[in-house]
Amino acid sequence: MSLNLPKYELYEQGSQVRRSTKSIKDNIAEGYGRRRYKDEFIRFLIFAHSSCDEAISQLTMINELYFENIGLKDKIQEYELLGAKINKFIQYVETSWNKPVTHNS
Repeated sequence: MSLNLPKYELYEQGSQVRRSTKSIKDNIAEGYGRRRYKDEFIRFLIFAHSSCDEAISQLTMINELYFENIGLKDKIQEYELLGAKINKFIQYVETSWNKPVTHNS
């Protein structure tokens, strides 16, 4: 979709939306690589969530300016769902990550 923007937007809005969407997975992967350090893991998950918010913002603007007839609402909703899942995962890591499992005998 971002490559179908007008030429003058390919390297502005197009590049921005491509970078923010790629950043989501990259930050999750980098954070997972630091999972031994809970605070670092959370920090990178927050970066991923922020990139997801940025992607939603960029897609909303692109939709309003260039794709209103076609619509990107489904894509925007998918990123909103992804953002909610990342947020839930952050909450899980904050409260339950690396906690010892207790067994009731």
